[in-house]
Amino acid sequence: MPVKLEARGIRLEYHQPRTGSRLLALDDVNVQVMEGEFVSVVGPSGCGKTTFLNVVDGLISPTDGRILIDGKGVTRPGPDRAVVFQDASLLPWRTVFGNVLYGLECQGTNSGQARERAQQFIELTGLAGFEHHYPHELSGGMQQRVNLARALVVDPQILLMDEPFASLDAQTREIMQEELLHIWRQAKKTVLFITHQINEAIYLSDRVIVFTARPARVKQTVPIDLDRPRKLAIKRDPRFLQLEDYLWALIEDEVKKTILTDRSTRGSPDERDRDLGI
Repeated sequence: MPVKLEARGIRLEYHQPRTGSRLLALDDVNVQVMEGEFVSVVGPSGCGKTTFLNVVDGLISPTDGRILIDGKGVTRPGPDRAVVFQDASLLPWRTVFGNVLYGLECQGTNSGQARERAQQFIELTGLAGFEHHYPHELSGGMQQRVNLARALVVDPQILLMDEPFASLDAQTREIMQEELLHIWRQAKKTVLFITHQINEAIYLSDRVIVFTARPARVKQTVPIDLDRPRKLAIKRDPRFLQLEDYLWALIEDEVKKTILTDRSTRGSPDERDRDLGI
């Protein structure tokens, strides 16, 4: 498979005006995602996963390094990438059909073609029959289906997903994971998926990239050699559990580093208490 998306030597440093210091968020991040591949990124909380996704989308410019799609550098958002955020952020005054149609309207797509395409992705995401419902009339899971249909309808080459199921209850999240794999097989998109949940990353992905604690670097890339298509029952398979244990061990090591760094930065318990006036 050809390389679809490449992050080459991405470094991102923030200036902090209040303290006059600089914060290094990403440090020499190198990632390749092949065409049609589903790749997830995991790592300790606050390590820079979402920041990296924003760099890939072009919302943030890196201090150093390049993002390439099909070998060509990109510096800003474009129609070749679509983002699915944790919050569905649907337009409350528009119906399901209107929300899905919105991106095509912005692109100036012919009205008849746009309506036909919107209906196609409403059906693909299991929303047929709810075209005329408003967001407040939908469950959280259904709102995220609309969010996904809205992203797919503009035919992006790459789908960037930032913890899209994090706000859902456990049962709905499981069902949405299975539905996402079905939609991914049908839509044949390249996916970069951010998640905190290790078993979600394993279930969905061809490969899982583990980030270090901040500043984020690629600690390890783990191939997921589980047959597709996958049913939810595979999460009880010994091979799945072994992968889960392995990935957790990698992340646990980074979480401990973060805790030790925080302690050293804040000083001793007595010093922290004095700072707080205790």
